[in-house]
Amino acid sequence: MLKKTPYPQYADFPGWRGKLNDVIFGTESPAGRTFDVALIVVIVSSVIAVMLESITGVRLAFSNELRILEWVFTILFTVEYLLRLICAAKPFRYATSFFGVVDLMATIPTYLSLIIPGAQYLLVIRLLRILRVFRVLKLAKYISEGDTLVRALRASRHKIALFLFTVLTLVVILGSLMYLIEGPRHGFTSIPKSIYWAIVTLTTVGYGDISPQTNLGQLLASVVMIVGYGIIAVPTGIVTAEIVQANRTRLRCARCATQDHQPDSVYCRHCGERLVP
Repeated sequence: MLKKTPYPQYADFPGWRGKLNDVIFGTESPAGRTFDVALIVVIVSSVIAVMLESITGVRLAFSNELRILEWVFTILFTVEYLLRLICAAKPFRYATSFFGVVDLMATIPTYLSLIIPGAQYLLVIRLLRILRVFRVLKLAKYISEGDTLVRALRASRHKIALFLFTVLTLVVILGSLMYLIEGPRHGFTSIPKSIYWAIVTLTTVGYGDISPQTNLGQLLASVVMIVGYGIIAVPTGIVTAEIVQANRTRLRCARCATQDHQPDSVYCRHCGERLVP
């Protein structure tokens, strides 16, 4: 009988499946910690190999060796993924979880490269698997902080969507104005090209590939630059406000379930119970 657990991968299987589950998914046993550390080393090594292959000189000198390494890493990750499915308490839930999808994506690019040349460079997605280091090194607190950030982004998605729509409307208008003012003779050959300039200028990136030459165009560009500084602060303020609210909501009294405490609160404002973050 499986042990009840909120995690779809952990289980108390008898026999070899239980031992395999403890090694692959566990972090308490020496074998489990050794496996996770070795896995992280292999992941980093495989990503370094992919990066080296993108360097022309290295690729020409060690093409065969790098290709062999790539297939060795891919076969190792494929076997590891299949073993995870075998010993997971709920294979389907694991396969559809975040790490399950990342584990699968870590193996696909090499097989895909047989059909699409260059697809093996997508193997850098394997770096996402190093997120397991938080579990290996007992850094669960950082994961909970990440959850707070995710909740804040989710809560502010409507405000951010409205903000982005407003910005898109603004760059279309500004781009069209600049097209009328400067025209093709100064590099603004079309409205889409002018909108590109407006986006680059409004975000304060400023590539400088095209720039206004007339006095009126430069005046408009100056206004866009100044507005850009103010616009950058808007999404930051929205997300910050939601993070503060998320921190307040997270402080929930275990006795009376009262929420909305201040982030630095130590005791419940209703019953006086000590708050546990």
